[in-house]
Amino acid sequence: MVGYSNGKKPNSCPEAKTAVNKKVRTFSSANRGMSFEEDINISNEYYLSKGLMMVYKRPTPINVVKVDYSRKCARITDAYFEKQSTTDYNGVYKGKYLDFEAKSTKCKSSFPFANISIHQINHLEKVISNGGIAFFLIQFEALKKVYLLDAKWIIDFYKDAKRKSIPYETIKKEGIEIKQGYNPRLYFLDAIEQKYFK
Repeated sequence: MVGYSNGKKPNSCPEAKTAVNKKVRTFSSANRGMSFEEDINISNEYYLSKGLMMVYKRPTPINVVKVDYSRKCARITDAYFEKQSTTDYNGVYKGKYLDFEAKSTKCKSSFPFANISIHQINHLEKVISNGGIAFFLIQFEALKKVYLLDAKWIIDFYKDAKRKSIPYETIKKEGIEIKQGYNPRLYFLDAIEQKYFK
């Protein structure tokens, strides 16, 4: 018989137990601080379950260097990004390819271009040149506002290089404000329909 220091057998895989015993998502005032990405993911799940749109979070490509197999649950202990990630999400709506990046800022007066990488700009330009729909979802955390902005418009503004940010008032005028609610959390499909299908 094996003796354990605290008299209890160690948990074989706490991460696996946590995954199995997932809590049911509830929407209350306690959940209002959910991350922007989580709000998008929940909305994507809703749209997919209703057969309205198919959009997925793109995984970040990593190359695993070292794995610790000393426990029942193998753990990655060393890895690096294989290549630069492109954008956060892609999918299909009404037979059209969608590709978009989600960005959040704490700033109230503008959206800083420091949040956008040149490889994301290059990727979205290729999407547009191949007939896809490309856009940004931008969240102003402090204002509790989310906007859809066409990628071509942002790319032109970015390349103009007269400013290091887009003023909030310009985004408010040029973008489409995303209605927020219970389920879906973000009604960005309405904004896609309004911008690209009317």
